[in-house]
Amino acid sequence: MISIKNKKNGCVIAFATLLIATLFMPANLFSQAGGASVPFLRISPDARASGMGETGVAIADNANAVYWNPGGLAFLDYFNRGSEFEDPIPFRQVSLCGSPWLPQFNADLYYAYAAFVNHFEDIGTLAANFRFMNLGTFIRTDVNGQNKGEFTSNEFALSVAFGTQITSELGVGANLSYIRSNLTPSFNNQAAAIGNSASLDLGMLWKPQNLWFLKDNLSLGFNLQYLGPKITYISEADPLPTNLKMGFAYTLFKDEFNDLKIAVDFQKLLVNRDTLGGSDPVPISVFTAWQNKGIETAFGLEYWYEKIVAMRAGYFTEPSSLGGRHFWNLGAGFRYRIFQLDFGYILTIDQNHPLANTMRFSMLMDWK
Repeated sequence: MISIKNKKNGCVIAFATLLIATLFMPANLFSQAGGASVPFLRISPDARASGMGETGVAIADNANAVYWNPGGLAFLDYFNRGSEFEDPIPFRQVSLCGSPWLPQFNADLYYAYAAFVNHFEDIGTLAANFRFMNLGTFIRTDVNGQNKGEFTSNEFALSVAFGTQITSELGVGANLSYIRSNLTPSFNNQAAAIGNSASLDLGMLWKPQNLWFLKDNLSLGFNLQYLGPKITYISEADPLPTNLKMGFAYTLFKDEFNDLKIAVDFQKLLVNRDTLGGSDPVPISVFTAWQNKGIETAFGLEYWYEKIVAMRAGYFTEPSSLGGRHFWNLGAGFRYRIFQLDFGYILTIDQNHPLANTMRFSMLMDWK
């Protein structure tokens, strides 16, 4: 018998045990998480959205649109750096983000993200994206406690996306991803727990310009994420976290110096498992998963002063059937010429909550 210990604290931690054991769990134990693999794909990648309660599907106005809504890429033709610039600047932008993850586990987990977008006049916007989750370094030991070597676990996704305008008010986009999960290498004739898959996202962003009294203050977003085949580890196959995002954003007030926006997102995990541990494949699960109750809801506010300093707050909630997460988010941002720095913080009532004290930092940079 071989056991696995986390290198840092020398004990079998709950996260690692759950991570590897869930490959072989019966279906009734999947009820809270929905039974989806590679859950890191659902981590919001930027500190701005994190500070707004994990909202973004109806905003999607920077390089992170490749995650939140590829339909938003359609509108990234120019980037207004501030009032000191008379003319808008052709849009090219890089987004970078890094964060220690689930700090309460004390298990050296971290998340990293990078995205790049480039607009092509009269064609659309092309984007590339890389996401990486380090799951830690582990030590194998036998029943006598003897060290059988170390290994690292990680997961990553590499994506290419494109968005274009159908009309001046409607943008559509698609995101194609390659996904790889490296949980355990081969050992003593045991096969490696490594999985590969691919997925497709389909997004749409509608920004009506003359809709009654709303003028051009409203935007509506839709993103159907991770449509793809199951990912297989050894002999077990688990579905991707196919996910539907819908939401709206509305500018409550805007003048030369002030900009106040509200956003609301709804998410539905489209994974459906039966009592024997099986799961419906895509696209069947897109329809059958609605028999499972549970929609995640997020609310966010963002205030900019002179397009230089931003303050943000938000709230995220989900039903107990999905894990029962409830937390507040706080955030701030600073923009100077070609740079924007953002900070996000998860505020939980219970300081022992796994997400407590999670901080995210991200940076945007654009140029001609």
